[in-house]
Amino acid sequence: MLGTFTRLSRIGHLGLVCVVWLMTTSLVSAAEGESGADLASSIIHFLFTSVTGYVLIGIYFFFVGMMVWLLMDVRGGAMMPPDLVEAIEDGIAKRQFRQAFETVKAENSFFARVMTAGMARLQHGLEEARDAVHAMLDNLRSKKKGLVGYIAIVGTLGPLIGLVGTVSGMIQSFAELGRGGTPDPAKLADGISHALNATLVGIFLSCLAIPAYTFFNNRLDRIINDISLMADDLLVQMYFASRQAGAPARPGAPASADQRPAEAAAVQAQPRTQS
Repeated sequence: MLGTFTRLSRIGHLGLVCVVWLMTTSLVSAAEGESGADLASSIIHFLFTSVTGYVLIGIYFFFVGMMVWLLMDVRGGAMMPPDLVEAIEDGIAKRQFRQAFETVKAENSFFARVMTAGMARLQHGLEEARDAVHAMLDNLRSKKKGLVGYIAIVGTLGPLIGLVGTVSGMIQSFAELGRGGTPDPAKLADGISHALNATLVGIFLSCLAIPAYTFFNNRLDRIINDISLMADDLLVQMYFASRQAGAPARPGAPASADQRPAEAAAVQAQPRTQS
């Protein structure tokens, strides 16, 4: 647990440093006739002295947290552990179907839940098991897509909240002009600065979120396709291996206890309900 927390912290710090570096580089390169230090000071003043700035800071930290979470969660090794695949293949090779089912049932990974659904229905035939796998895949895919969708929400909300800040700053400037007399240049500049800073930060946040959403969405689709192919292959192997193991040695002779098919092992592994 401590090692996982340390890795998460390092990834979060690295992501924060990269984002701050990208933001600073973009702001400095966009500055015309104004030093990078003055521009950064204007951005910091906007972020920490306005409601819009606080909202954008909160969205930014939510975005960083989601990035760290998805980097750890949407991985091939996390969703389809190689050790679990090897354990299932070893159980099929040794005709230890019940032990393989218990191993899969004890895991909580994406692949384990898919295989548990398929192996539990293998007693009803291969097509029934495939239908159960596809149903579980669709269910788990929708949950993962929901998590990735939060990145898209950040990409959508960034410019909208920036637009709210823009309108707020322009209202502030025009209110100063509407007071009559000679307007205060400092208040006019403060309102315009608020509007431009809100637009800049909101658009920049969206520019980070949209590529991140595309990256994680494509990665998730690729991993789920790999899981689907691997689960189908293992179910086919287990189905035909169980039929061979369950075949009687001579006509009319019952199969031995060690030759029970995988579907029978899956039924016995399930808890029995009391009548």
